[in-house]
Order: sequence, then structure tokens, then C-alpha cells
Amino acid sequence: MSEEEYQTREERKKAEKINQNKQKSIGILKKGSLLKKIVIVCLVLGLVSTGAGAITFASMIMGTPTLDSSKLLDPLSTKFYDKDGNFLYEYGKEKRTKITYNQVPKVLEHAFIATEDSHFYEHFGIDLKRTTKAILVNVTGDFGSQGGSTITQQVIKNSMLSSEKTLKRKVQEWDLAYQLEKKYSKHDILMMYLNKIYLGNGSYGVAAAAKNYYGIESNDLKKMTLAQAAMIAGLTQSPNNYDPTIPENKEAATKRRHIVLSSMLRDGYITEKQMKEAEKVPVTEGLVAKKTQQSMPYEAFLDAAVKEVKGKLKDVDISEDGLSIYTTLDPKAQDFADKMLNTSEIIAYPDANFQGAFVFLDTKTGEVRAIGSGRNDYKAQFLGHNFAIDIKRQPGSSFKPIFDYGPAIENLKWSTAHLINDQETTYSTGQPISNWDHQYHGMLTIRTALQNSYNIPALLTLREVGMDKAKSFAEQLGITFKSNEVYESYSIGSNTVSPLDMAGGYSAFGNNGLYNKPHFVQKVIFADGAVVNFAEKSKRVMQDYTAYMVTDMLRTVVNAGTGTTANVPELDVAGKTGTTNFDEKTRAKYGYPSSATNDSWFAGYTPQYTMAVWTGYAQNGQGNYMSGDTTKISQLMFKAMMEAFGTDTANFQQPESVYRVNNELYIKGIDSAEVPPKDDNVIIHPNNGGIKEEEKLNKEEEKLNKKEEKLKKEEEKSSKKEEEKKQKHG
Repeated sequence: MSEEEYQTREERKKAEKINQNKQKSIGILKKGSLLKKIVIVCLVLGLVSTGAGAITFASMIMGTPTLDSSKLLDPLSTKFYDKDGNFLYEYGKEKRTKITYNQVPKVLEHAFIATEDSHFYEHFGIDLKRTTKAILVNVTGDFGSQGGSTITQQVIKNSMLSSEKTLKRKVQEWDLAYQLEKKYSKHDILMMYLNKIYLGNGSYGVAAAAKNYYGIESNDLKKMTLAQAAMIAGLTQSPNNYDPTIPENKEAATKRRHIVLSSMLRDGYITEKQMKEAEKVPVTEGLVAKKTQQSMPYEAFLDAAVKEVKGKLKDVDISEDGLSIYTTLDPKAQDFADKMLNTSEIIAYPDANFQGAFVFLDTKTGEVRAIGSGRNDYKAQFLGHNFAIDIKRQPGSSFKPIFDYGPAIENLKWSTAHLINDQETTYSTGQPISNWDHQYHGMLTIRTALQNSYNIPALLTLREVGMDKAKSFAEQLGITFKSNEVYESYSIGSNTVSPLDMAGGYSAFGNNGLYNKPHFVQKVIFADGAVVNFAEKSKRVMQDYTAYMVTDMLRTVVNAGTGTTANVPELDVAGKTGTTNFDEKTRAKYGYPSSATNDSWFAGYTPQYTMAVWTGYAQNGQGNYMSGDTTKISQLMFKAMMEAFGTDTANFQQPESVYRVNNELYIKGIDSAEVPPKDDNVIIHPNNGGIKEEEKLNKEEEKLNKKEEKLKKEEEKSSKKEEEKKQKHG
């Protein structure tokens, strides 16, 4: 619809009437303060009804801030930086396009005025009729339940005041709105509003909304149709609920647009015929697909950082508070991660639907360096679902160090040679449990049981530890459970976790028993210079011997067990595999073979980095299962990252609290039935169960000393003969 269609005779009459009313109001203002009259009327109505007569207008208005022109400008953008302080991205700058009044099509101006403030061009900041009505409604309930704000008041509220619903703040809002009207023209105030208001879909201001929803550039806004203008104006009330790009919002968005059109008809901006024609247009017509709007680099990582900031700093507005967010991101690692997930240059994936997600973090600090948030275009494919932090899947056997063997060493002081009888067993419910090879292996050490990922020894270990202690140990590692109850099947990973959960838990084993909560943000600096640090203090969650003994067993998994594909020879790697299978009902429904795998995990670490990887399919269906070597892709992803970025070739250091006998580890001071008896190499210490190899070493040292002494005497004898010979011939 063209702009000329709006220049009707009725509109010109309306403009003349508005101008006449404005002149009358100016005359009133010359005789007295309209603001005071409005406030007095409203306060009398409100205060008498609420019994707050002791509060006076003077005391309320006393704390009103000074009208600050700088705060009326576009909101301050937020800047993101990487782990080294290098600039990454400015959030908000590209999402706001400032336009002038002359660029705003009349159809859009009228849509906003009819919806938000039909008397905008008549009042002086406060609509007396609406405000009085709002107070009469509010006095029967909580203050703020009924709104009466003009566009001018909304500019003040969005720029200078908090959003708290108190009478004092409302009075200050009235005062500032009146000041704003005295200082700026109506067109200036309208543009302050239209350039700043949030309209959903990452759009701040009407120009950004036109671009994001309909692909209309700022210099082409006059091409906007009535239906489009009404939709955008309707977003002000609740952007997330009326955003038509979200499928479930279609009905609500349509109804809201109809309300805007009805308001425009009521105020004489459009005819009934024009309204009916606009109502026939589907609310989804002409919308731009969301995937074309993404421009943020490292979007999944920065999305996680934003969630972390919002979680810790409840009152901040990322879009307009001018924050400087220093992240933990390593751009090179993230670039490699993205390449690994979305190309076939590093990993050969079985098909396009195959998914992978991981968290790659610093073992010592918990700082996340890179994430894998899913293959094939993060937001376009999964509508904003960040697999690295949001997906919850069963970890399988990779949960055994966290729920079984770690708690056993910590609480029962087991050695890595502790024996478990791998025999026919059932859960307490009577349900059978079996090993992956459907065999029983008799007496074996927990090291061997973990190395070969047997299930029955894991359940028997959990029973020895006790459910409460296992749960407490896991929770100390950052693992959360849906309810306070835990089940025996958690011994083999039937609960659900995210890659972020697993990376955080495993890093504590690699960090000598100290847990650092995984985090994406180092610090946030506010516009006024205030700093908030995000790294929490390290917390000891297990003894150093527990951490090292679990690490040593997980070395065996990588060197000789189920995780050999993840081994990086030049690095000291510890880790665990985990797979889950489908139940009989699912296999029957989709025709899966008995060997079909649902989830495949690898969680591992070096002294430098920790990485937890999940692979599988986002949704189960015909053909969506793993088999054969595809279950090893999680290990290949781990190995690729560690080979590319693992520069620390140091080994995990054995603590003083641990000693080794025949490649098994024991806790000093704890008697252990598994310590081998005295032989030619060792002597059992009778007091503390420790071992000493001093006897053999002393004997060998004594032999060496004797040899050295004999050689020394022979050299002296030879030198003496040589000297005598010289003297004889001299």
C-alpha cells in the first residue's frame, strides 16, 4: 500500500484537530503546570485507595534522575573477546539500523501510534485519561497490573529507569516524560522509540525488524505493506510470543495483527476495506528464513557465553548495557572443531544425519576452549539447540569412573588390584544384567574390569560403595540428577548427561582431585568499569590418590582396552568409552539388529586438556543407528583435537599417597589383601602394608661399589707401575 493512500481527507482533518488540541494545551501550560494537575489527580485517586497517604509527591519526585540525553541514544553494544583479549564480535551493532523520521513509512507510524499511544500527538508525555483508568484498576490489585504508558513514558522507562512496578518509579517516569516533551519534538521522541524498541528475532528497532522479518532494507521501508506494518507493530507487547517465524506462534501472531488493524481502523488511519484485505494475508507470507540472518562468528560458543552471563548477572541486558565479555574461547581450536564437524576432511562420517557434540576444556582451570554443538549449521538445523550443553543422553560405561570406581577408591580405599567376581548377577528388581560379550570372567581386578568395560563388576562395585555415597561423589563432580533418587542401572550409565557435564567431571580426575566448574566466560567488564570475575575457586572433591588411581586405570583403557583408537602416543592420555544399546521394543519397532548402538561416547584427558565427546543421531528412526566402526568416531574426534592442540607432553604425577607394586596402585597406610607376598623383588612392610625394594637395591649398589673399588685399585696399581718404569729409564 502506497503512502499516498494514507493522505486521505479524514487524516488531514485529524491532523488539524490534533494541532488545535495541541495549541489549547500550550495555553493551559502557560497558566499552570499540567504535569502537577495530572500527578495530583492520579495520586489522590491512588493514594487514598491504597491507604498510602503519608507518601507525598515531593518525596517521590525527589530522587528523580536528571534527564540524560546520552541515555536516550541507541543502546550500548556488547563486545566479546577471546581468551587472549582479542576482539571477536560486537553484539547489537549489526542488529540496529538507525533511521530518521523521513524514512519511516506512514503505514508503520500509524500502526505503532494506534497500538501503543493513540493520543501521542495530543498529550505532553502523559495521557491523563489512560493513566487515571490504569490507577483505578491498579488500586484493586498490585500496582503495575494495568498499564497506561505513553510512547514518551516508554522511552523514559527503556532508557533511564528500572522496570520495577512501584508508585515512586511511576511518578518519576511522569516527571521525566514531561521534561522530555519540553526538550524534544514529537518526531524526535517517536524515533527514540522506534529505533530502540525490541521486536523479537534479534531485532532492535523497526529497521532491523523489517530486515530480519521481511528482508526489507532501511532505504526501502516505504515498500512495506499494511499487513507487514501491523505485524511488526503488534510485536511490542510480547516479541517472543508473537514472532511469526516460530511455527507455534502463528495463531497468536495472526490474532495480534488483527488487533492492530482494528485499532488503525478505529483511529481513522485505514478503511474497513483495507483492514479486510490485510487480514486475508497469511501472517507468514513474505517472511525471511531465519538461517539467512546468522552473522555472529562462533555463534554456538558465544550463545553459551551469553547464557552463562545471564545466569550469573540476572539484571543485565546483553543487548544494550555496553558490556565487555572476555570469553575462554581459543579461536584456533574452535575453527578446527567446526571444520572437523562440518567437513569430511578430518573425520569420515557415515551420513549427513550423523551427529557429534563435545566440549574441549583446560584440565587445570575448567575454561572451555572450544565446543562441538552439532553438525551441519548450528542454529539453522537445530533451531538454536546447542548440543554441547543442552543435549542429554545416556553415557553408558563412560559413567563408571564417576559412579562406581571413583567412589569405591575414595570411600572404601580400594587398590586398583581389588578383586571382583564377575558372575551371573541381577539387579535388585530381578532384572538381569550382562556384559557386552555375554560372558562371565570370574575373579578379576577392577583395573581389568574397567579396561574391558564389563558391566557386572561395575554394579557389584556400586553395591559395595552404596547409592548415597556414589550419588554424592558424582554430584561433587558437577553431575545433576533429575530427581533425588538414583538407581542401580546408573552403574552402567543409564542416566542422562551432557558433554559439558562429562568434561567437567573427568577434568577433576586429571587435576589431582580438584574440580573447576566448566565456564565460557573469564570476566565481564561493565560500561562504568566494574568487573565481575566468573572463574570460581577450585574445590577439592576427592583425595589425590583417588584421582591418580582412576587416571592410571583409564590409561590402561586407552593403552590396551576399549579406548585404543583414542590413544595419542606422545601424550599421557586417560579416558573411557561408553556405548548404549536400544531396548527390545525399539529394536522391534524400527527393525534394528541386536548390535545396533544408540549413543557412543569417549571422555578423556591429558594434563593439559579434557574432552568429552558424544556421537549418535538426534532422533531415532529407521536406519538411525550406529554399528561397527562408526561407534569409534567419538574416539577419532578426541584424538584429532588432542593431536592438533596437545602441546604438553608431561605425565600425570604420582602423589606421595600412592605406591605401585607389579603395575597396580595402593594407598599408603592402608592394608590390602591384594599386595603380592614376599618374593625376590619385594619385602612387605609389616606395619603399614607398604613395600620396600631396598634390600635388592642395596645389594646391587653394594656390588657396584665393590666393582668400582676394584677398578680404582687396579688403576692405582697400573699408575704406580708406570711411574716406576719411568723412573727406571729416566
